[in-house]
Amino acid sequence: MAKGDATAKPNGEATDERMASGGTVTRSDLADAIHRKVGVPRAESAKYVEMVLEEIFERIIAREDVKLSSFGAFVVRSKKERLGRNPKTGASAKISARLVVSFKPSNIMRARINGDE
Repeated sequence: MAKGDATAKPNGEATDERMASGGTVTRSDLADAIHRKVGVPRAESAKYVEMVLEEIFERIIAREDVKLSSFGAFVVRSKKERLGRNPKTGASAKISARLVVSFKPSNIMRARINGDE
């Protein structure tokens, strides 16, 4: 959490207000959660978060899908070049070929989101 964040509590937890508003979960928030739940020092928990994210990045860069059981999958897709339109002017514009990453939640995550546990 950023310094001076009005939604921060002294123990590092986000307030219910922030959670209800759809606040962003940061690397720092994840490291704080590991620190609170596992009890490792904050610096070490931040290092673990970075290690996990780096592994995910490396796999995606290698064009591999990343599947996290009970969570979901990051899927790498290749999009072909296509013709699009500038929404402001309506003029045709070429959209170059590129790789995109999408996230597909697992059935377990979908059920939890919808309260169907």
